[in-house]
Amino acid sequence: MVRLEDAVVARLETHGHRFEILIDPNSADRIRSGEINVDDDLAIDQVFKDARKGDKASESAIVEIFGTRDISAIAIEIVKKGQIQLTTEQRRALLEERRNQIVEMIARESINPQTKAPNPPARIAQAIEEAKFHIDPFKSAEDQLPGVLKAIRPILPIKMEKVRIKIRIPGDRYGKVYADLMKNAEVLREEWGRDGSWNAVLQVPAGISNEIIETIGRKVGDSAEVSIIRQ
Repeated sequence: MVRLEDAVVARLETHGHRFEILIDPNSADRIRSGEINVDDDLAIDQVFKDARKGDKASESAIVEIFGTRDISAIAIEIVKKGQIQLTTEQRRALLEERRNQIVEMIARESINPQTKAPNPPARIAQAIEEAKFHIDPFKSAEDQLPGVLKAIRPILPIKMEKVRIKIRIPGDRYGKVYADLMKNAEVLREEWGRDGSWNAVLQVPAGISNEIIETIGRKVGDSAEVSIIRQ
């Protein structure tokens, strides 16, 4: 359960009533989408008319407006239709976190089509700033990605792309690198050679393809054979 001092107020005013709950600000987007874990996402399993004063909403008002006493359903409704009350510092921190998530996602998944090189995170962040794109701290990075890309493309040459890497790793080195590869790669094809080697074609985000190749070289050494499949 989120600590009381870290929680923020979600407030819905309707039909002459005010309803408030105390939620984890990082859970707001998920709750709005209809997913909630009361134990983790709410500071107190209670609906208030004034959370800061500790004044509870009457059960009759709750049932009248929401048609249920189920705290999960009520919380989702409040977050969906109401407003999240953040302090200036909380909003700044949440915005910074969401911006960093978007920048990281673009850096991982994109290249500069002119240079075929990854886009540096600092340059992506600068382009978002120059485009004056409004980042919503309560919407997921995934949901905001299309809008961000549309806004920054006139400023920064960018192409979301995946590349295919062909690799051959001796069987005795396979375990040293497999877990690292599976964090970021999709196996399109694999087979074991007669010599015990693992042969595979992986699909990876273009922005981190060099990083993955470097990881293979560092953990497997010169015995690994790695090449990018040009399409």
